Amino acid sequence: MARSFDFLVMGGGVAGLSFALEAAKHGTVAVLTKRSRSEGNTVYAQGGIAAVLASDDSFDRHVEDTVVAGAGLNKRSIVELTVKEGPQRFRALVALGAEFNRRANGDFDLTREGGHSKRRIVHAGDVTGKEVERAMLAACDELPNITFFPDSTAIDLLWERGVPAGKARVQGAYVLMESGAIETFLGKVTVLATGGAGKVYLYTSNPDVATGDGVAMAYRARAQIANMEFYQFHPTCLFHPDAKSFLISEALRGEGGKLRLKSSGERFMKRYHELGELAPRDVVARAIDAEMKRTGDDCVHLDMTHLGKAYLVERFPTIYATCREFGIDMAVQPIPVVPAAHYMCGGVVTDEDGRSTLPGLYAIGEVTCTGLHGANRLASNSLLEGLVFGHRAAVAAAAEVKKGVQHPTSVKEWDPGAAVTSDERVVVSQNWEEIRRLMWNYVGIVRTGKRLARARRRLDMLREEIREYYWQYEVTRDVIELRNIADVAHLIVECASRRRESRGLHYTLDYPKTDDTSWLKDTVITREA
Repeated sequence: MARSFDFLVMGGGVAGLSFALEAAKHGTVAVLTKRSRSEGNTVYAQGGIAAVLASDDSFDRHVEDTVVAGAGLNKRSIVELTVKEGPQRFRALVALGAEFNRRANGDFDLTREGGHSKRRIVHAGDVTGKEVERAMLAACDELPNITFFPDSTAIDLLWERGVPAGKARVQGAYVLMESGAIETFLGKVTVLATGGAGKVYLYTSNPDVATGDGVAMAYRARAQIANMEFYQFHPTCLFHPDAKSFLISEALRGEGGKLRLKSSGERFMKRYHELGELAPRDVVARAIDAEMKRTGDDCVHLDMTHLGKAYLVERFPTIYATCREFGIDMAVQPIPVVPAAHYMCGGVVTDEDGRSTLPGLYAIGEVTCTGLHGANRLASNSLLEGLVFGHRAAVAAAAEVKKGVQHPTSVKEWDPGAAVTSDERVVVSQNWEEIRRLMWNYVGIVRTGKRLARARRRLDMLREEIREYYWQYEVTRDVIELRNIADVAHLIVECASRRRESRGLHYTLDYPKTDDTSWLKDTVITREA
């Protein structure tokens, strides 16, 4: 028996919860999360939310900073919409009970991050995402129309039968439950809020759940996918053999942190950009990568020692404490850092209300390509995007449901076929490691046509192996995630191979210059029938 809801939401981060809170006013909402309710990229966001709240700031400045960081590939109308609606959505979040740092006079404490011309980042210490998630989950718990299904992994979208692929209405998804059973979830509207895909790379700031599920499912259903070549590498993740995916927030550089070479202590960022350490993320990541290759150092150092222990403990309590756990006192010694995969700037193509190119399917947050980020995301625009588009999509979806969308009278239940329990799980672990390593080595911060061609050939072989394994053995979460990162890797390579210029996060030695004459356009891919 299928589970039926008015709104089916996959993902419980800021975008998914923003949607759920608004949609619950208009019908029943199911929220599926792969692990616990709060596990996802949102809860690990350290920096803050970019919003025009200061009297000396303006919407025009925020828009221009976003477009400059995005290397001109942004859709200006989307940027303007996001920036102008941002303060209202932020204040709605405060009204839910989210608490942010304030100054003695009661004003919000605004900080600055790379690429921003003004201090406009509102924050909750250095655990902003955690506070946002806490407040939104608490608000959801007050609404009986919202039902959470933790430890539930979507396998594939399902759509109406008898209609050509790419035109059929999406009606829900097949979902692997914690019990091991596969159930059918139906939604009058289905929403992808599944976040990013950092686990497609060997080194990432993302948690284990970030395996590109939404993009992969939408691609297999023949939705348009765009700009996957633009994967943002955060310049500064903690470099320590025992540290797993711990991000050193850009806010440290915003507050005066200095990047130095490990071997000599020399500052180097001014050689790459006039803003030095406050340059956009793509510039800083490439600069660190270049210096590590030039010097042979295994990391660079982020020096905060000039700011004093009292300030660092107060402003960055979590980062300070975590570094101490690994034997690093950032008040008296620099923090070793390296770049790591951080944010997916491409994704499922949507309009200004979150509609994908498939009827009945919406997408919001990091899983999307709205045009907000262009070729590179401006720092702290991600939580902002989730708040704005989660709300906008819910309003649009509610209006769609109100017009009389109905659940299908019959659906095709999951058919396991002749699948058996696997006795070759080593295939999964081996392919998982191989995909992530080849993506890091061949499709990372700096690319070439030869590296991309090598990656494509190997991925074609791996995807075929995974496809055979998927249909032969019973579905598990590991297999689902492996299949998804393989499809996402394929999309990144295909998009990167098509863009024959360097722009934003896509830098290729074969075409090192930006070409506005031929390439000021999106790279759009749709799976062939």
